[in-house]
Amino acid sequence: MKDTIVKIYYIYHSGFVVETENHLLVFDYYKEAEENKNNPVVSEKFLSSKKNIFVFSSHSHGDHFNNKIYDWKSYNKDIHYILSSDIKDIDLNANCFIMSEDEEILTKDIYIKAYGSTDMGISFLVKIEGVTIFHAGDLNWWHWKLDKDEENKLAEIAFKVQIEKLKVEIPIDIAFFPVDPRLEESYYLGGQYFAENLHPKLLVPMHFAENLSITKEFSAKIKDLNVDSAIIESAGQEIIFKHSN
Repeated sequence: MKDTIVKIYYIYHSGFVVETENHLLVFDYYKEAEENKNNPVVSEKFLSSKKNIFVFSSHSHGDHFNNKIYDWKSYNKDIHYILSSDIKDIDLNANCFIMSEDEEILTKDIYIKAYGSTDMGISFLVKIEGVTIFHAGDLNWWHWKLDKDEENKLAEIAFKVQIEKLKVEIPIDIAFFPVDPRLEESYYLGGQYFAENLHPKLLVPMHFAENLSITKEFSAKIKDLNVDSAIIESAGQEIIFKHSN
């Protein structure tokens, strides 16, 4: 039985490319990393691919969405954009699908469902070529040290409600999830809870800006959970995931 090979490329922050045999998925692009500006992950060659290209933006925050993504259709008019409904900057000349929580799309052999967030917008569940992928957007257990206890408790409850909803999607093959150093000692809470409850085969940390070292810390933190957690060391890094069919 032939394995499905999925290639993942880290762009910056919460931005990733996922490449399968027939598809290229771009999640939450807002810029290339400084050290990679002369060798961007999303290059003209990339955009001219014959594969089906889908560009996902989970919400309107400036670190998850950049309207530059619409310029890409000058290289490839068949690009499809999957956008959260809170994004108001819509290019009417682009192939855009607008999604809110609980909505579903099936197009070009790709299934997409919008799950909720604990901040703005949505998160994405994608099934493609036998592989299930989840990109959390800003869905996280946001536990801020300066917030009141009641606020943090409400944030915890809201997060756990979304995780409970996601259990119907098990098994999840690849999950992109925030591991945000601004949360200080609570940076790992959401990712650890996600791993404990949803058991993705590969968890890819994100939302850490320049602090790549936190991906190594997080990997060590959840090493006993039988979940492979990617360690990201540079922009443009390739991660290989093998899915047995």
